[in-house]
Amino acid sequence: MSTEFTEWLRGRSDDQLRALVAVRPELITPVPAHLEGLAGRASSPSAIGRVLDRLDLFTLSVIETLVVLPAPIAYRTLRAQMGRALRGSADAAFQGALQETVDRLRTLALVYGPDKALAPAPGVREVLEAPAGLGPPAAEVFRHHPAERLAELIQDAGGDGDTKEALAELLGDPEIVGRLIEEVSPQARSALNELVWGPASGRVPNARREVRAATAQSPIEQLLSRALLGATGEETVVLPREVGLFLRGGRVHQDLSPLPPALDGTVRDRGLAGRTAAGQAFAFTRAVEELCERWSVDPPGVLRSGGLAVRDLKRAAVLLDLPEWAAGLVIEVAHAAGLVAASGAVDGDWLPTPAYDSWRVKGTEDRWTVLATTWLTMDRVPGVIGERDERDRLLNALHPDLRRSAAAEVRTTTLGMLAVAGPEVAPTLESVRGRLAWEQPRRRGGHRDQLVEFTLREAEQIGVTGLGAIVGHGCALLPGGDRTTSAGQLLAPLLPEPLDHVLLQADLTAVAPGPLTSDLRRWLALAADVESTGGATVYRFDERSIRRALDAGQSADEMLAMLERHSATPVPQPLGYLVTDVARRHGRMRVGTASAYVRCDDPSLLDEVMADKRALPLRLRRLAPTVIASKTSRPTLVDSLRAMGYAPAAESLDGDVIITQLDVRRTDGQPLVRPPATFSGLEADVVAAAVRAVRAGDAAHQARRAPVDAPDGQVPRSPATATIVALREAIRQGSQVWIGYLDSQGNATSRILEPARMEGGYLTAYDETRAAVHRFALHRITGIADIN
Repeated sequence: MSTEFTEWLRGRSDDQLRALVAVRPELITPVPAHLEGLAGRASSPSAIGRVLDRLDLFTLSVIETLVVLPAPIAYRTLRAQMGRALRGSADAAFQGALQETVDRLRTLALVYGPDKALAPAPGVREVLEAPAGLGPPAAEVFRHHPAERLAELIQDAGGDGDTKEALAELLGDPEIVGRLIEEVSPQARSALNELVWGPASGRVPNARREVRAATAQSPIEQLLSRALLGATGEETVVLPREVGLFLRGGRVHQDLSPLPPALDGTVRDRGLAGRTAAGQAFAFTRAVEELCERWSVDPPGVLRSGGLAVRDLKRAAVLLDLPEWAAGLVIEVAHAAGLVAASGAVDGDWLPTPAYDSWRVKGTEDRWTVLATTWLTMDRVPGVIGERDERDRLLNALHPDLRRSAAAEVRTTTLGMLAVAGPEVAPTLESVRGRLAWEQPRRRGGHRDQLVEFTLREAEQIGVTGLGAIVGHGCALLPGGDRTTSAGQLLAPLLPEPLDHVLLQADLTAVAPGPLTSDLRRWLALAADVESTGGATVYRFDERSIRRALDAGQSADEMLAMLERHSATPVPQPLGYLVTDVARRHGRMRVGTASAYVRCDDPSLLDEVMADKRALPLRLRRLAPTVIASKTSRPTLVDSLRAMGYAPAAESLDGDVIITQLDVRRTDGQPLVRPPATFSGLEADVVAAAVRAVRAGDAAHQARRAPVDAPDGQVPRSPATATIVALREAIRQGSQVWIGYLDSQGNATSRILEPARMEGGYLTAYDETRAAVHRFALHRITGIADIN
């Protein structure tokens, strides 16, 4: 079969070979030396598994049917067999889909041969260990049974012989299998029915107990004694493939459909969905900026495990007015985009990076595009925050173990399903999972189902979808889409126009009737505190917030001028009084380093501090009428005096007032992450050059090819690729081979082997020359020859 497959590849046209390497680019990375090398690479387990993972359910069903039926088979036989499992009649849709699928499998080199003799490529049977949920063939199930036991099973089935081939031939006869099933009890038939549609194996006690059909008592003993079940371990039994096919009525699959399941969901208004998604995109971008601004002045610490403390996540959720899972998403995306990073592995803080300063000056649509693209391509999964790992350790936000290799692929595939449904349909979670299970049946599992749920929830929060339906700027993020208009260009017209004014009120609040410009919002975040959010954001001014602005270097006149410039109404008198009063008292008292000291030109004010009982923990000592020393640190002293009702200002060693700015705390993190370029296939000229190189190398290889059979008296020698292919074929057929082998001293020897398996660069085989099982390093095998 391997030689036939190689010759089939050799007979393919250059256009067909170019089509093969275009859809399976790993076959020419690097370019093989000849067509035997290409055939060996195409039939390797890793390469076959990779391409099988990309097949949909119907295509996989076709290859499974070819694996189960004896090869080669005619196309019409394949069509008749699969037609028996259709949910409806074998209509024109099935006929066309089947022919297209067979042609596609030929292009992928998973199937070879003409329509009258189709066969699965070498290695496909080994990778598909349980095609369609069927068990292994009887010859494989009973291959380790002793001849005496095989003779008993064959005799009880009404035949003669003592080999696994003879038993397999009996089980391949429907009349014999039907008679054996009629002999067992209803309980035994019920046990068989549980294994019919897979999985074909089960666990029972004393599975290897040898019982004759005449003395079998329990249902399992009745099945084992008639070879309707085979023992593969001390407590494991399996349903032979021949028996499974009989119980299925000759069908390989229970039901088939060439069409994928529909994506059911709610129909949405396209305009409303787009505006909703744009609002979410704006809110998410603003949340990232607000988080970074707060962490600029009040950064949380880095845990020893490298993550963020639970209390800091809760604090961020309160700050952003979001659920904890959404706050975790904001934090993780900001980190993945390189906007925040740890300032140190030990006793460090989570701080914005210089990349944040470059990011925040961009337009809202461009900032959102960076965040959304980062989310789509990152390997971190914010949805598992709060869960526990296999060692029962809590997974915090920013924890190193939040990475999942399949996350980016699942997000892209899930959004692709939404794009297929259309911009006006919001598919349900169940329908998306069902469609993905049809598109990628070999990748099903609870872990992927969880990632799909996270993707739909996070896409809505970020603004990729609106009301559950994917929108235009969300589709533009997907690979392979129309690149004439970027996601940012599609989003920009939907975003609200930022305002440069607020409504000041007499109760010391400012109402922002819409999104504010970046500069005005940053200033309000400094001079006021957010009291409520929603359609309008309400900011409240108080003594503490005004003092915060003064600490940042603002003067009373500058603050009042800023308020007058950006207020749609006159500055209320109470707000003006508050600013001037706090500014008048601000800085009358100075705090420096002694550990810390307090300096004030008004001795009576220091007398008041020294007499205050609340100052006892500060351990104050009068150095002069205008100076008090303390053993506490300067920040602690400043905070304590402010808590007592005073308004000190921090000063440097030179006596200058220290100005605190929001953007001075930065850490040297990674530069702004650029998502990896999506692989869109090899260039046509690269594919053509690779095929020409393989053809030329194959012609030279054919000219100098060594004979397969080694001359008598010489150690077998053959090309490495031919050796691997021949060993793989010997494993499949269970035949013996003659190899040349270099021992540890470099001496050439020859061995007669019965190969069992090949993995990790080693061949495990029964060595006939030494009557023992050994492992042989593949790179030391000089060649292989048939045993005449």
